[in-house]
Parts: sequence; structure tokens; C-alpha cells
Amino acid sequence: MQPATNDDLTALLGSRICHDLISPLGAIGNGIELLMMSGATLGPEITLISESVSNANARIRFFRIAYGLASPGQTVSRNEIRSILDDMTRGGRLSIDWQVDGDALRTDVKLACLALQCMESALPHGGRVTVSRPDGWVIETKAERLKIDPPLWSRLEGAGPGTEIAAAHVQFALLPEAARRHGRNLSVETGSGRVAIRY
Repeated sequence: MQPATNDDLTALLGSRICHDLISPLGAIGNGIELLMMSGATLGPEITLISESVSNANARIRFFRIAYGLASPGQTVSRNEIRSILDDMTRGGRLSIDWQVDGDALRTDVKLACLALQCMESALPHGGRVTVSRPDGWVIETKAERLKIDPPLWSRLEGAGPGTEIAAAHVQFALLPEAARRHGRNLSVETGSGRVAIRY
């Protein structure tokens, strides 16, 4: 058995945190369902808690794919990823159109999730992001108001890796590393209110 690399340990840590958080969130969700089934008069507070728990659950499931360990050959079903993305964006200003048919390798979905987080940072006012696989993977958005931080986005293609990065932007450091580990060539296209990440 080979010793775990730093990248493996980081992914295992992500998996462990997500695994430990899923159970208590699920318990809260189950408790709310029982309250709703009891027939008691419930106020808007319960609705707010229910929606927040649903969103948190979706986020944890998303993070588990984005930051957790992806074993070789492991797949993610289209229904699962669509369910995660729909729950995560419900009621928000960001929408994600997953146009990839069928199951996909978890390693590819991991890269897509990290790319989606990069896109999210470029859309502070919301917008629509599409994920497709015409000839390789393409994560793309078009919006009138894009917030592009050049030093961050240049990291995706290997430029400026020595610059300091904030926790909110860790995806910009992890995406190129994950792409390299899985033998994928990452490229970024920007201009005219459009951003696309390809691999």
C-alpha cells in the first residue's frame, strides 16, 4: 500500500468533514418533516429552517464531490448531480444548466464542481452557467456584469501560482492541480461578457 500524498490527504479531509456533517443535517431535516406531519400549526420560521437545511445538505453533497476523494473509475449519475445542483440553487440568483447526458466519471464531475465555484465568484449578481460535454467538458457563462479577478483566473492556466489566495477562492488553486493529477488540459476563455473553462 502506497503512502497517501498531500493531495490525497486534503481530499480525504474534505470527505471526512462532509461525511460527519451530513448526519446531523439529515437529523434536523427529519425532525422538521415530523413536525410538519404532526398537523401542528407551523409558522414561517419552520419553512425558513427547512429551506436552509435543504440548501446546506445540497452544499455538503456538492462539496463532497468537489473537495472529496474521487476514486479511479467511480461515477456520478446525472440524476444525482442534477438533484444536488437544483437543491443548491433553488431560490437563488444563480442557475446551473447541467447538459451532460448519462453518468460521468467522478473525477470529471469533481473538476466541473470546482469550475462551477470559479464561475460563481465571477457572478456576484447571479446568472446562468451551463455545463456541457460536446468535445471535452465546457463550463460557460454569459452575463452583462462579470467580476473577473485577473490574478485568480490566471492561476487556472498556471500563471501566478505564488500569489496569496483567500479561503473563499481556494477553488482557483485546487482546480488546476486536480486537472493536472487527472491528466486533463485546462484552458480559460474570457471576453465580451463570456467566460468558459474547458478541459
